Amino acid sequence: MSMLATIARSAARAAPRALPTASFSLAASRGLHTLPQLDYPYNALEPHISGQIMELHHKKHHQAYVNGLNAAEESYAKAPSPKDQIKLQPALKFNGGGHINHSLFWKNLAPESQGGGQLAAGPLKDALVADFGSVDAFKKKMNTVTAAIQGSGWGWLGYNPDTKKLEIVTTANQDPLLSHVPIIGIDIWEHAFYLQYHNVKADYLTAIWNVINFKEAERRYIEAAKQ
Repeated sequence: MSMLATIARSAARAAPRALPTASFSLAASRGLHTLPQLDYPYNALEPHISGQIMELHHKKHHQAYVNGLNAAEESYAKAPSPKDQIKLQPALKFNGGGHINHSLFWKNLAPESQGGGQLAAGPLKDALVADFGSVDAFKKKMNTVTAAIQGSGWGWLGYNPDTKKLEIVTTANQDPLLSHVPIIGIDIWEHAFYLQYHNVKADYLTAIWNVINFKEAERRYIEAAKQ
């Protein structure tokens, strides 16, 4: 199994509608990956995330990962030897991870007018209280762990299929989350916040909870817990 196919198996469990596993198989038909459309306008998350940031993040940064992934897969398919294929693994991992992570991230967000930031009583809230003591305690720990990332990366609320618990983990750069099923991911790359929050990551991490799509997070959690 290719590296990208392994990455896709984890992502598909978390967001099967957005990222079908087959689309990431190097053995499948060679259709090009495309930039997913957002479910809301770029300015819909204001004032918490500016429309300018969202447009640049989606149209420029995510598009670059899509372009890089398509190019890497094309080169992989034409590689004359296993050695040449191995040389392409970093590009496949970086761009494939960037595409997977951001496709999850857009679904991870919702305008306040569409329920963003609202966590209703239900299985996810019960699990957060059971595993972290309270929802506020979870948010505080998530922010602390994510803010401590040195350089670029992602903070995740993930479901551990071995312990059957929700846990907070991080990944570097654009590495996708493979050890857990992603439930909520927060992009801590500077392109996700710098134009609005400058170097104050804490303010960005506080604000983003106002637009977290907890309905989507609960859907992911329920699906993961069934495995």
